[in-house]
This record gives sequence, structure tokens and C-alpha cells, in this order.
Amino acid sequence: MTRLRCAILDDYLNLALSVADWSKIKDRVDVTVFNQPFASPEAAGSALKDFEIICAMRERTPFPRAMFAALPNLKLLITSGMRNNSIDMEAAKEKQVVLCGTQWPRDPTAPLTMGLILELTRNIGRENARMHAGEPLQKFVGIEIEGKTLGVVGLGKLGAKVSGLAKAFGMNVIAWSPNLTPERCKEVGVGYATKEELFSTADMITIHVVLSQRSRGLVGAADLARMKPTSYLVNTARGPIVDEAALLETLKARKIAGAAVDVFSVEPLPVDHPFRKLDNLVVTPHLGYVTRETFVAHYSQMVEGIDGWFKGEPVRRLA
Repeated sequence: MTRLRCAILDDYLNLALSVADWSKIKDRVDVTVFNQPFASPEAAGSALKDFEIICAMRERTPFPRAMFAALPNLKLLITSGMRNNSIDMEAAKEKQVVLCGTQWPRDPTAPLTMGLILELTRNIGRENARMHAGEPLQKFVGIEIEGKTLGVVGLGKLGAKVSGLAKAFGMNVIAWSPNLTPERCKEVGVGYATKEELFSTADMITIHVVLSQRSRGLVGAADLARMKPTSYLVNTARGPIVDEAALLETLKARKIAGAAVDVFSVEPLPVDHPFRKLDNLVVTPHLGYVTRETFVAHYSQMVEGIDGWFKGEPVRRLA
């Protein structure tokens, strides 16, 4: 049997080969790990043109129609997760590329969201850095989140999970999204609000909608302008959901107390991006899903997916 070439993309932490048992397919596949982002789509196409199998991690490397055109040998593409908006599904079908996904054991983004809220309000990371730098006394005065109102934009599985955690901290929770109903809010045990009410009354606002053409730019300059000067914004969903230029101007003018952002329109975030220079913005490098348990699940299912495809039985097929 001819051995096929398999590329594992964007393994920044060099975990892929250690957290899953790739020996199950080593008799049929030669695996190459790419642990750095590609410099450009053209560079990605050039590096991957000889591979028959590609394992992609989230949206780190996009697969638009042009990418499929640059990969004449590609037969199987497995993405982490069961949804990936950076993959052109129609192009995959036209090229007869089998597209499969992996399932989440659970989503660790909700606890991260609460961690970012605590960082904004209690300055844990800042004070830790000062202590390590030899500073003797505290500098920042925190605020308590108990009794404060959390506004949740998007009340799906993740938004509901964040709501439960926030209530455990003693927060009041209200929610809004374009299709949200009062019945769904009652089911989750949170208050229903209009968009205007949520942005003008919440002390913290957290975003948990899926990126789509409808949600792109969902939080714009007018929404940010409604926020109280003492309020905070947290985005652990996707960068383009928030108008980044409007958020930058809002923070530079100190019209809100601060924000925490884990996701960006361009990732990795460029080293010269103005977000990095703001002292009222907490930035993290898309940590939402970055846990050992998550990677064990995704890479193990990728091995399973490759084995199933060889046997003519693709699992978790998306296209």
C-alpha cells in the first residue's frame, strides 16, 4: 500500500504527537507537523501541495476556494470542531475532498470568560507581574462582581454556561441576541433585555454568538457608546463580531472602564497592533479552547477519523 502524507497544522504548543496515539495509522501515513503559522496563503499552499491528508486546528489556517485549488493531492481534511467558518464547504465538495470534524468533550471557554472578568475587576495578572518585579505594595483597587449585572450576548450552550457561572458568583444576568426569546431566558434563568437595554445597563458584557455574516460587526460603535463609563466588555467568541476599530477608539478615549479580548480579526495578533499598547485592555492569544483535555480529544479523534477514512467509513463527516 502506498503511504500517504498527513500534515498537522498550527501545532503551536508541539502537543499533537504526544497527546494522541498516532501509531494506529503509522503503517499507512507519514505525519509532518507544522508548528508555526504560514506567512501567507500562498506559502501555505506551497508547503501543503503534496499532502493527501490535512489536520487543521480551528480557523488558524483558512481554507478558502483558492487554497483547495492549490492542493491538488488533498483527499481528506479534518478540522477540530464540528464547525469551521474558514473552510469553503462548497469548494471541498467540488474538489471531492472528504471533510470531517471532531467533537468537544466540553467547552473550556466559559471558565476563561469568568477569569477575564476577574482579571478586569481584580487585576490579578497585573499585581502578579508587579510582585515578580519586586514591587512591595499593591497598586490597583479592585471592584466586586457580586451584585453587578452581566449582559450576555448570545444564550446558546456557551452563553448559558457562562450565565450559570456568573450567577454562582452572585451576579445578576440579562441576555440578548437577534433571535433570543423571553422563553429561552426563562429556561436558563436569566433576564431578557433588548440590545439597547443590555448595553446601557450591564456592568460587564460578554459575547457568545457564532461568527456568521449576520453576526459580523454585531457589536458596533453605537453599542459601545451606550455602555456605562464604569462597564467592561469581554470577547471570547470571534474577533469580527466586534467592530475592532470602534473598540480601539472607545478604549483610547476611556469611554468605558476596560475590555478583555481573546479573539481577533487577524490571528496571531500582529506584534505592532495598537491593542497591545492599551493599559485598559487585557489581551490573551485565543486561549478559549487551549487546554490539554481539548487537544487530547481533538487529536485522538483525528487519528480515528483518518483510520475510518482508510476503511471507507469516514466519521463525523461534514462534507
